[in-house]
Amino acid sequence: MAERVPPPGPDTDSDDRSVGELVLDISEQTSGLIREEIELAKTEVSEKVNKILRGSVAGIVAGVFVVMALAMFMHGIAWLLNDLFFENDVWLGFLVEGLFWLLVGIAAGLFAYRSFKAGAPPTPDMAIEEARLAKETFESELERPGSSLPPAVGGPESPVGGPKRPVGGPERPVGGPRP
Repeated sequence: MAERVPPPGPDTDSDDRSVGELVLDISEQTSGLIREEIELAKTEVSEKVNKILRGSVAGIVAGVFVVMALAMFMHGIAWLLNDLFFENDVWLGFLVEGLFWLLVGIAAGLFAYRSFKAGAPPTPDMAIEEARLAKETFESELERPGSSLPPAVGGPESPVGGPKRPVGGPERPVGGPRP
């Protein structure tokens, strides 16, 4: 009966594992990291898009209210101001009331502008920063003397050797047929 070997974990000594096992671990960890970064990017973009949508709705609602308010109150308030203060100078009542509603519209527009600015452009800033940090950490680990990580496949110190190829297989023109 074959003895079952536990999977490598934090307690396992990395000197006991072969280069193939180490490369497999690195590829699994890298693909997991990439999946997490993609999820983070999706979350960030969706949060920013939601902020933009909220700002859009607020701007539209503000515009509708400004138009409704102007249509309903402008005429009545202008005549009221004329009766109370301006004695037959009707245009002064309309001017004062129009300036008031203009200020209300400007305040609503500023709120909409700030909402747009908070959400635009919808780039995944946190995911980009995390990917940059992960790359720097990985590169510093490769450059460190005595690193337990194997050199890159096809590199000058590679045990495998041979020309470097893209991950997707042999080179082919963009949009060309797959071999």
